[in-house]
Amino acid sequence: MMEGQDLKVKGPLGELALSYPREIKLDKEESGLLRVKKTVETRRANQMHGLFRTLTDNMVVGVSKGFEKRLQLIGTGYRATVEGKDIVLNLGFSHPVRMAIPDGIQVKVEDNTRIAVSGYDKSAIGQFSASIRKWRPPEPYKGKGVKYADEIVRRKEGKAGKKK
Repeated sequence: MMEGQDLKVKGPLGELALSYPREIKLDKEESGLLRVKKTVETRRANQMHGLFRTLTDNMVVGVSKGFEKRLQLIGTGYRATVEGKDIVLNLGFSHPVRMAIPDGIQVKVEDNTRIAVSGYDKSAIGQFSASIRKWRPPEPYKGKGVKYADEIVRRKEGKAGKKK
């Protein structure tokens, strides 16, 4: 539903809203297709055009199909559990890390080491996944830490001079 420079998208999974800048115009075609167009030819308009086209696409896909990001915990004793509206991470600190799960996001933990973050708002899922990863990013020597499932951790060689 369009109202001036605002777009609201409603689907089976939820509802999202977005305000467009004045450089961007949204047209709805007879076939139901949404077109993102520039009102002026400037560098900023070109940048905004690509950004808001992608944001619009993410909104439509999100409320209809949803998005998911998967994380892995690698390291001895690293594990995760979901307790009510919180996720509790044991990442080798002297205390467990407790994080509140935002509204509109579902978190599932499989095998205590695999986390699936899903929902309809792609940016919220990415932000929450990044905040989990931030606590213990993968380190390059042993690969321990929290990594995305499709992430490839570049490994480094240890000290070469020390002999056993």
